[in-house]
Amino acid sequence: MRESTMVKSKILAMLVVAGMLGGCENMTTGQKGALTGAALGTGIGAVAGGSFGTVVGAGLIGGAAGYIVGSAIDK
Repeated sequence: MRESTMVKSKILAMLVVAGMLGGCENMTTGQKGALTGAALGTGIGAVAGGSFGTVVGAGLIGGAAGYIVGSAIDK
């Protein structure tokens, strides 16, 4: 039962990543940075075992930082 759940989770994660990569073609560098930062922040918060609020906060902070860095690179 546990292995089945893990396999489904991995498949879902791969589909989400594929969708994000495919949908980024017409995005600005700042938008791509925001998406990447939010994904990394949320992922790190989840792996660290944070509560829901902590994970959401990490995603918001990562998204903001990614947008700032991406916009700076674009200019």
